[in-house]
Amino acid sequence: QVQLVESGGGLVQPGGSLRLSCAATGSILGSETMGWFRQAPGNERELAATITRGGSTNIGTPVKGRFAISRDNVKNTVYLQMNNLKPEDTAVYYCYAYSPIRARTWWGQGTQVTVSS
Repeated sequence: QVQLVESGGGLVQPGGSLRLSCAATGSILGSETMGWFRQAPGNERELAATITRGGSTNIGTPVKGRFAISRDNVKNTVYLQMNNLKPEDTAVYYCYAYSPIRARTWWGQGTQVTVSS
């Protein structure tokens, strides 16, 4: 089993920045694609960004140019740097890990990000 532990959410003013972290523990292989999805009230869960072990990224259209994703393969940790935050970025952000070898997906418990003045 894989556990994903998120940190770094909170309240920030429009135009501000936050960095989310997610550490994977348990039976992690290290080859998993990791990343972040988000879900605002009344909306479906949507892609924020994902990154493979090799560093290939997939960034969601609403956040391109403002969010950046990175990972530390030694620590099995993924980071989401969020800049120039907007009120529409307000959502619960969920850490995600996918193993193509095991055909399994895991989710973190979610961390709230609120962008408001």
